[in-house]
Amino acid sequence: MGGKVSMQGDVYSYGILLLEMFTRKRPTDDIFLNGLSLHNYAERALPNQVMGMVDPLVLLEDYNDISNTVEQSNTRSRLEECLVSTITLGVACSAEAPTERMIMSDVVSELLHIKKHYQDYYRSISE
Repeated sequence: MGGKVSMQGDVYSYGILLLEMFTRKRPTDDIFLNGLSLHNYAERALPNQVMGMVDPLVLLEDYNDISNTVEQSNTRSRLEECLVSTITLGVACSAEAPTERMIMSDVVSELLHIKKHYQDYYRSISE
């Protein structure tokens, strides 16, 4: 945000990168006017509107091949939980005030937890 290079600045950049990857929007997109930013856009979507703001290509890959409707519904629900957690993490990392941002080691721990949570479920329905 124009300040000195610091660990908190790196965490901010990482949070914005996470939000960019999952929303497929850039902080410079035309929709971000009049005080709206990628951070605010994601924050406003939490937790109930995350599926509407996430890039649809993210949603296709993981449950496209599952034929059972119940399994598809459960997978979508699990995917939504993981996306809410990931977007929440991106928002926490990209807080405006550096003191409000997460510590990177905590970010990595949380990402690993999200990954394991989803992989364990996906393995259970694939067996």
